[in-house]
Amino acid sequence: MKIKHYLLYAAAVLLTACGTEIPQAEQTSYQTMTISKSDITLPLKYSATLKGTADVTIRPQVSGQLMEVCITEGQQVKKGDVLFRIDSRDAALELQSAEANLLVAQAKESSAKLEYESTQNLYTKGIVSKYLLDDAENSYKQAKASVAQCRATADRARVNLGYCTITSPVDGVIGSLSVYAGDQVNSSTYMTMVSGNAKMYAEFSVSESVLEERANADVTDNNKMLAGFPDVTFLFKSGNEYGRKGRITSITGTVDKTTGALTCKATFPNPDGILYSGIQGTVVIPFDVQGVMVVPQNAVVRLQDKSLVYKVAADSCAYSAIVDIVSIPSARDLVVTSGIEVGDVIVTEGANNVQEGQRVLF
Repeated sequence: MKIKHYLLYAAAVLLTACGTEIPQAEQTSYQTMTISKSDITLPLKYSATLKGTADVTIRPQVSGQLMEVCITEGQQVKKGDVLFRIDSRDAALELQSAEANLLVAQAKESSAKLEYESTQNLYTKGIVSKYLLDDAENSYKQAKASVAQCRATADRARVNLGYCTITSPVDGVIGSLSVYAGDQVNSSTYMTMVSGNAKMYAEFSVSESVLEERANADVTDNNKMLAGFPDVTFLFKSGNEYGRKGRITSITGTVDKTTGALTCKATFPNPDGILYSGIQGTVVIPFDVQGVMVVPQNAVVRLQDKSLVYKVAADSCAYSAIVDIVSIPSARDLVVTSGIEVGDVIVTEGANNVQEGQRVLF
């Protein structure tokens, strides 16, 4: 054994003398961080679909031939703008007939009134009997009823004539058109939709637990819960952010049995008409959390159902510690709730390569 050791030593000396360096053990350095508490904002993200706050389906209220389509798909319209015109000739004739009948009924009413007043005067003088007075009074009442009936018929004919011109009930944007000039339409014909886009709803689902934790209010008090939410933002599918903030304005009162979630609506102002019904994107709800320990995701090593970090001891060696973590949606960090304390030093970059008790170089 002594000879073997001597030969190895001689070989080392010889290699050194010949200018050949002996390979040294490779040492790896790791990045570390010192644990502290900080305040963070959690961006909770939910898939959402936009819908106008006043999306109105347009259907005719009278039957007839469509004479004119006054709008185009995607056109911005104001409340009261003309959308369609239906052939109004029959409706106009019906109105004329009803108005003529009303004039006849009014003339008969005037005659019946004069007859009643005359008979009443004669009855007062004892010239005619009570029977004739009652008969004149009944004739006058019938004449008044006939006038009311004819007036209602004329009003109905006037309304039907108005229905031949279809106007927009809201400010908004025209959807796809399903009718053309010349088509026969009736009350069941779908013509288009006007999306009232002055304000837009973004509809999405949130778990009940999130509402309780994040809104800082009892879920049984809907008004307080809504007031507890911060302003929210809307992200398009491209990742671009809509330039105006929204508010959560509605939460359904029942929990979906299959998902355990409630449907929420966030309302966004849309004065420039940039948002349209059917657009899909993401609602981002920011929640401020104070005094938490935040570590990067790559500092946490996952082993089956456990999560651990490597704490650096005073001897510069790393030792594993099991931690409890809370994920931050769509973020590169994690919140640690137990397993480490403020002031601990942990390995960040390269934590997956650390061996238990390995010396960590600073």
